[in-house]
Amino acid sequence: MPTASVRWVAGEQFLATTPSGHAVPFDSDRTKNSAPGPMEMLLAALGSCTATDIVSILHKKRQKLKSLEVLVSGERADSAPRVWTKIEVVYRLRGELEEKAVKDAVELSQTKYCSVSVMLGKTAKISYRYEIGKRDGPSD
Repeated sequence: MPTASVRWVAGEQFLATTPSGHAVPFDSDRTKNSAPGPMEMLLAALGSCTATDIVSILHKKRQKLKSLEVLVSGERADSAPRVWTKIEVVYRLRGELEEKAVKDAVELSQTKYCSVSVMLGKTAKISYRYEIGKRDGPSD
C-alpha cells in the first residue's frame, strides 16, 4: 500500500515525503505562509490531475495543443471541518483545437479519469469551463 510520511519541523511546518520519495514542505500557518497549506495543495492536485488527462486525451485525438493553463478556485465551509464546498476549474487552451474534442476531453477528465476531481466531488460542487485561445497569438 503506498504510504506518505509527514514529519513535524516546527510550529505548523511539516515536511511530507510522498510514496514516490519526493519531499514537499507544508505550512498550515497561513500568516507565516512559508510553504503551501494542505488544503491549497488539494486545489493544485486537482489542477495537475485534470491537466494530465487533457494533454493525454487531446494527444490521442490528434489535436495540436500549444499551451494549457488550468485555474482552480474554491470556497470552503465556514466551520470545521472546513472542506471545499465549491470549486471552479477553468481550462485555458491554445492551439489547433476542435471545440468538440476539447469539450469531450474536459468532460471525460472531470467525470471519469481524474481521481482527484471525483474524490473532491464528494464534498464540493465542481463546475468547469474552457476557453480556447487564438492559434497564433503570443498571449491569449
